[in-house]
Amino acid sequence: MKYELKGEYIELFKLLKVLDLVDSGAQAKYLIAEGYVNRNGEPELRKRAKIVSGDMIEIADLTIMVS
Repeated sequence: MKYELKGEYIELFKLLKVLDLVDSGAQAKYLIAEGYVNRNGEPELRKRAKIVSGDMIEIADLTIMVS
């Protein structure tokens, strides 16, 4: 899956919401805090991590390429 940034960055929990991968921001924050989300191959535990062009986000068996 690909996501094209509209600005300089998007916060991680907002990215999950925008792509309809979660039902709510609270659910997105829970998944991130529990270690279910990887950024560039490493666990990302910061809900408001700034996702920029070139980042690869993995959640379950889904990979999101950010450009």
